Amino acid sequence: MKYNASTMNYQVLGRSDLKVSEVSFGCMSLGLNDADNARLLHRAVALGINYFDTADLYDKGFNESSVGKALRDRRKEVVIATKVGNQWRADGSGWDWNPRPEYILASVEESLKRLGTDYIDLYQLHGGTIDDPIDDIIAAFEQLQQQGKIRYYGISSIRPNVIREYAKRSNIVSVMMQYSLLDRRPEVSCLPILQQHGISVVARGSVAKGLLIDKPATPYLSYSEAEVQQAKDAVAALSGPFRSPAQTALKYVLMHPVVASAVVGIRTMVQLEEAAAAAPRLNEGEYEQLTAAIPIQDYDQHK
Repeated sequence: MKYNASTMNYQVLGRSDLKVSEVSFGCMSLGLNDADNARLLHRAVALGINYFDTADLYDKGFNESSVGKALRDRRKEVVIATKVGNQWRADGSGWDWNPRPEYILASVEESLKRLGTDYIDLYQLHGGTIDDPIDDIIAAFEQLQQQGKIRYYGISSIRPNVIREYAKRSNIVSVMMQYSLLDRRPEVSCLPILQQHGISVVARGSVAKGLLIDKPATPYLSYSEAEVQQAKDAVAALSGPFRSPAQTALKYVLMHPVVASAVVGIRTMVQLEEAAAAAPRLNEGEYEQLTAAIPIQDYDQHK
């Protein structure tokens, strides 16, 4: 497919003054070669992508360092988001959840060094449980904001009970969560409350691990193989020479007014060109066709 030149749209993230590209770059998919990563990231900026999402967890910090090197001379043009809360074990065998305020306050210094910047645009709690010391965590993020080390903060979570608490008790501007035609649970339990509080969603997993575009249908979440195939067929029916199946899947999540950006894991230049290319938005009829393809479900945990 020949893609049209990018005409990127931008949305304000929550109640912040950050304007982010509606397609954002999920940096977890980057490899371990700085030069290759820089080529992809520089091309992304040229195509209008300005929002780059990383985490201290990815590749034990290398991901942040590589993103920082590539974007250093474009720092004022981009919005850099990173995450905190997962601590690598000393032996490197895995990581443990650590949301303690002192850990957050220490970790930001390491992220700033690796990214080669004196501020992080969006600092996100990388998970969260209802048993965390939520008020103390919020206080740590507020302190970092007052110190100018971060501009805004958010969380990355799919737990409705956790999301509700942060929406009510904090000044988060965004929630990163899984959302796609094959995972519409946020529409039931999360998106209405976030919309009510003026908090944006950054959607990940919009192509459902490729099941909506090119992977053979298999059961997904609580959907049967047949239902997954129905969703895939519905996406294919609305795709063609002007909009690829991946673009249709992305346009679906971007139809919801609370979604500011869809984060895409990009590994190759071909994937980048497709993600950033101009494609027609869904009209109401097309949107309804997709929503009617399979029944909506809700979360069965962490309600």
